[in-house]
Amino acid sequence: MTAPLGLEEAQARLLALAPLLPPETVATEAALGRFLAEDIRAARTQPPADLSAMDGYALAGDEGPWTLVGESRAGAPYRDVLSPGECVRISTGAIVPPGADRVLLQEDAADEAARITATETPPPGRHIRARGFDFHAEDLLLAKGTRLTPARIALALAGGHGDIGVVRRPHVAVMDSGDELAADPAHCLPHQIPASNAAMIAAMLAPLGCEVTRIGPVPDDREALAAALALAEGADILITSGGASVGDHDLIKPALVDWGADIAFWKIAIKPGKPLLVATRPRVNEGDQVILGLPGNPVSSFVTAFLFALPLVRAALGDPAPLPPATTLRAGEDLPPIGPRREFLRACIEGETVRLAGSQDSSALSALAAADALIDRPAHSTALPGGSPVRAFLLRNG
Repeated sequence: MTAPLGLEEAQARLLALAPLLPPETVATEAALGRFLAEDIRAARTQPPADLSAMDGYALAGDEGPWTLVGESRAGAPYRDVLSPGECVRISTGAIVPPGADRVLLQEDAADEAARITATETPPPGRHIRARGFDFHAEDLLLAKGTRLTPARIALALAGGHGDIGVVRRPHVAVMDSGDELAADPAHCLPHQIPASNAAMIAAMLAPLGCEVTRIGPVPDDREALAAALALAEGADILITSGGASVGDHDLIKPALVDWGADIAFWKIAIKPGKPLLVATRPRVNEGDQVILGLPGNPVSSFVTAFLFALPLVRAALGDPAPLPPATTLRAGEDLPPIGPRREFLRACIEGETVRLAGSQDSSALSALAAADALIDRPAHSTALPGGSPVRAFLLRNG
């Protein structure tokens, strides 16, 4: 039997299978959170001319007093050339007229019958934003793979791009399965539990903006699974929850093989989440569909979605660094020893320390809901005293 893969190897193998999605053009102002499909270079120079950084007077030369000959406002420049000894009233953002080489602050100036004097003459260049100090035409503004934040949207617009090329969002299908699952949480028979994993995973994916289709819950039946999988035909990524283990009624693996999928690997050496499955399935005139089978226990499903599903979708979106970043905190209590599998403990952050959120059972949703971090404990770790540094992941999935 093949040994379960380590986390990093499994993540690398999964990300290598991420679908390569085509670019699409969208309005720049509507591209928040999208990833650039190409480098963005400036189509214009910013600022396009020397601009005043303050309200005051644009002076020609350092010999005062200066004769006031006009005004330059933002959007309404003074168009004549100033001669030495002349000045114009100028507002913030207005073009500095030709001949002017400095700006005198309004509060440092006195106006006596259109004769401007200064308490202290500013040096050349003072309070002037030189043409192109932000960027010049053809400068690289944003590199391919950059995620568009509000400030980056503003930069692209300032660079002259009303439309922008981004990676198409993947279509993700999320399916949960199991005879014990009830679709209506308000009406569960004694042998049932509410189906929550698909809704949880869809909510984790929501900040990424991908298109999500929910399927199920589907009973543990080959024919029912086949019909449900057919609904995911057009998905770029299919995420299943449940049925990926080795029990008699864990039918996801054979159902996927029946559907034409090739199993890439199965089982990873982490707790919770060992029975994770990765497969691909060819599609006509498109790249392979990527299939990620998560465990059915809700905590296992959450942890593996955090460590695998979110990075896979980020990679498909064009994120060059799709894996969640780790941080270092201090244990707020003694931590128990760890067995043969690397373990991710649900925990709550308290200042610079982190404490266990409660039960670490893979079905304990109350502890998961309270947690805002995962403590990453290596396999075969000995007990760790409180105050020791621990590696942790913050549970942010956007």
